[in-house]
Amino acid sequence: MTKQRAKSLPVVALVLILATPVASWWLVGDLSEEVAEGVELDYGIPPLSLDPLGDGVVGVLACIAAIRALALLVSATSSRRLDSRWWLVLLPLVGAGVLVGFAWRVLTAGVIGANIGGGLTIIFGGPLLGVLLIAAAAAALQIRWSRVRRNGSNSA
Repeated sequence: MTKQRAKSLPVVALVLILATPVASWWLVGDLSEEVAEGVELDYGIPPLSLDPLGDGVVGVLACIAAIRALALLVSATSSRRLDSRWWLVLLPLVGAGVLVGFAWRVLTAGVIGANIGGGLTIIFGGPLLGVLLIAAAAAALQIRWSRVRRNGSNSA
């Protein structure tokens, strides 16, 4: 692999991390309650939508981007261009992306009355999101410190 392609791996990882919540949001779909005609739904957070076609295009493109990025990263790992320890950073971030996409659908769902699912998502999803982000940060710091120690011991 050329040096230029090796430098693109962080960009590929970023594409995976950013495309995952959008793909998750689209795959979950609208969670609004089905009601009889004439009944208005309540929204704690109004949903953002381009229209059904626009949402579908964005969702499909996000899925394609996430799958392609994942395939490139797995290939780079199998050919040893990507240190496998970085998966300890990527997997919690991808999990956080799935959680964010799902949570956004729950929080923007149209309901009659209170959005109990939205409250439960905040109560349980918020701490879970925190744990995933802390795990990713701790793994990244551990990789960084091991590199510093290894490079520091070589120069002494």
